[in-house]
Amino acid sequence: DNDGDLDLLVTNDGPNRLYRNNADGTFSDITQSAGIQGARWSTSAAFCDIDEDGLLDLYIANYVTNEPPYACASGTGEPDYCGPNAYRGVPDRLYRNNGTGFVDISVVSGIAQTARNALGVVCFDFDGDARDDFLVANDGERNQLWMNEGDGTFVDRGVRFGIATNIEGHTEASMGIAFGDVDGDLRLDALMTHLGGETNTLYLADPLGMLLDASALSGVGFPSVADTGFGVALADLDQDADLDLAVANGRVQRGADSTAPPGSEPATDTFRRLYAEPNLLMVNNGRGWFDEHCEASPVFCATTEVSRGLLTADIDADGDLDILITNANGPARLYRNDIPDKGNWLRLRLADPVLNRDAIGATVRVRTGDTWQARPVVHATSYLSGTDAQVHFGLGPALAVDEIEVIWPDGARERFPGVAANHSTVIHKGAGPGDGV
Repeated sequence: DNDGDLDLLVTNDGPNRLYRNNADGTFSDITQSAGIQGARWSTSAAFCDIDEDGLLDLYIANYVTNEPPYACASGTGEPDYCGPNAYRGVPDRLYRNNGTGFVDISVVSGIAQTARNALGVVCFDFDGDARDDFLVANDGERNQLWMNEGDGTFVDRGVRFGIATNIEGHTEASMGIAFGDVDGDLRLDALMTHLGGETNTLYLADPLGMLLDASALSGVGFPSVADTGFGVALADLDQDADLDLAVANGRVQRGADSTAPPGSEPATDTFRRLYAEPNLLMVNNGRGWFDEHCEASPVFCATTEVSRGLLTADIDADGDLDILITNANGPARLYRNDIPDKGNWLRLRLADPVLNRDAIGATVRVRTGDTWQARPVVHATSYLSGTDAQVHFGLGPALAVDEIEVIWPDGARERFPGVAANHSTVIHKGAGPGDGV
């Protein structure tokens, strides 16, 4: 509602729920009046301003219809999860915010023309035309890149841009999406997590706007083959001025008893024993190559659980990014970032007094010396996860950034003088760094 505090959307296997923040520590359920209740099996969701009216619209990814119910079994005849092919996919939903509620424009926009098994969604301007598009991760179906035509309609150009399938032209069981510049070329890349037996797939953006499968060339492929990834983040965890990779893993296919790595908690209950997997942490060498970092981070990697959602945020206000993971049939886990010898940092929040307040859909770039970094301003990535719209930069040894550039959601570009490292600041459109939210 653009009032400066964060509201809460909860997707469900059934009616979704929207809660308005009352700014006093309480929330009010406004689902009915907002008009978004639905009755599908919904998964991830993304808020962004698709029509540049300053109000955040809403894309809800839907999975399948589980009617009629099926009883599925593993290869050995034991009860197991049903794969998506056991059910019919259902169309996703797109809602336009009219200021008093939401209007379902799924059909007229073209979003509802296909019915696939969606699990992840990111909203961003992928082609630089100052209109927000949608990247959708589909489970066992071609991924979709819904390009905003500017007239209220969207066209799927996932095949044309190269992100519908992997490098071999095969569809994969896409789950979560992470989004960021992993190779330092200021173009925003995408990483999708997948089912065990497949690799997590890194799509690098090229100068023509194509998204090219670089999973093998970046090192992210082989370490991910054995596990099923869901939640995922590209974040500068060691603050050395490049994006690292964290993945939450957990099976959906009944397997042999989990073998817990040394130091892990034993999977004592049957569900965890059959479906738990270790998480994955990889560090970027600064040139877009990722190395496993689990030996140096045993607490994160060695806890075998059936993990699903993952997000990063500075939970303890010490400047670095911590990791929160949700688990199926188990407690959530909060991992404090204690990586030694981290670099300096900067956290920025954008403020737009005219259009959407948090400038969702903007790109922020900072320069230290001759090196630029870029971050997208988004609310939702990963899988079943969302966070606030702040952007975090690791700066290495630099004590300040020399310059800040913002590409606002309407396409306007502004450059501002640099600021000192190791603090948070707000960048106001038309004014630059200052106080306020």
